Amino acid sequence: MSRIDALIAELCPEGVEFKSIGEIAAVGTGSSDRKDAKADGAFPFYVRSQDVFRIDKYEFDEEAILIPGEGGIGEIFHYVSGKYALHQRAYRICFNLAELDTKFAYYYFAVHFKRFILSKAVSATVTSIRKPMITDFCIPIPPLEVQREIVKVLDAFTELEAELEAELEAELEARRRQYKYYRDALLAFSDQDIRWASMAELGEFIRGRRFTKADYVEDGVPCIHYGEIYTRYGTAADTAISHVRSDMAASLRYAKPGDVVVTDVGETVEDVGKAVAWVGSEDVAIHDHCYAFRHSMNPKFVSYCMQTSSFIAEKAKYVARTKVNTLLIGGFSKIRIPVPSLEEQERIVAILDKFDALVNDIAIGLPAEIAARRQQYAYYRDRLLTFKEAA
Repeated sequence: MSRIDALIAELCPEGVEFKSIGEIAAVGTGSSDRKDAKADGAFPFYVRSQDVFRIDKYEFDEEAILIPGEGGIGEIFHYVSGKYALHQRAYRICFNLAELDTKFAYYYFAVHFKRFILSKAVSATVTSIRKPMITDFCIPIPPLEVQREIVKVLDAFTELEAELEAELEAELEARRRQYKYYRDALLAFSDQDIRWASMAELGEFIRGRRFTKADYVEDGVPCIHYGEIYTRYGTAADTAISHVRSDMAASLRYAKPGDVVVTDVGETVEDVGKAVAWVGSEDVAIHDHCYAFRHSMNPKFVSYCMQTSSFIAEKAKYVARTKVNTLLIGGFSKIRIPVPSLEEQERIVAILDKFDALVNDIAIGLPAEIAARRQQYAYYRDRLLTFKEAA
């Protein structure tokens, strides 16, 4: 940033002039509605979100900043140059000052506009933007050479940040694919003479009993809700996330330590029949959209088997695709899984646990790494977009 500092020292050492948006821009809304969107439309259609839709007709052909009038207040900004359509509750800010670079103004809005509207609000939140909020906002007008240099730096930062996020996410996806490959290979036993048996031969399925979120308490009977299996639990769990009232204990059904808890409904076919091995030290209540698979195998081995591509493909044959995808437990129990010795089961579980931990470490570390980069970017962006006002 030494070049920018040098330019400021040379061209505007005493500060810069600030002007209100009302002085230097035309501010208005669009006239399109979200129902006007067409998936294959020829022109971008900006609504009240970060997403950009398509539309058949354009309303404007210009360079402008776009912000929603409702939703994402002070968080969502678009820079546009060319033909576009705009939602009727979103604002366009089109500058008529030759000495102002619109992209510079876009970056300045992204940093400072939310603080401005919150400083004028009577409450801690702002649910909608009115035109005077925009027209009263003031923006610095440093020399164009300074503006363009700042835009160049921030464009580069933005591109670098996007590339880094894509690389980190690609690394995580590669590790997941690698893990999936080794898990499937380990549990295929394609080159070994291993007994395979249906789950009905290996154990029994015990259905849970209903409880609702209204029954939840901070401290009570530990329980597993079917929705938590595909949102919050992994391969195995030794501690319940939720609890229900103690006075319900006698009316509930339980998974015992070593059982594998299986969902019988889901939004997708893959969610149906998802499993978590219960390895806690006490019984855990299970919802009536769950089954406890009681058996004598290594519970984590069984849970890993249920994650393989071959098992998921077989499972799909026994899902009723109605309004809610539902598991047909009679057919599901016929799916065969390998039955190696308990020692071999433990060996495979130890290997897969290490892979699982590696992938989870990356998954946990990824948001932290991205957040650190964003914080670094925000620091430099804020510094670049802070100006002393000329006397």
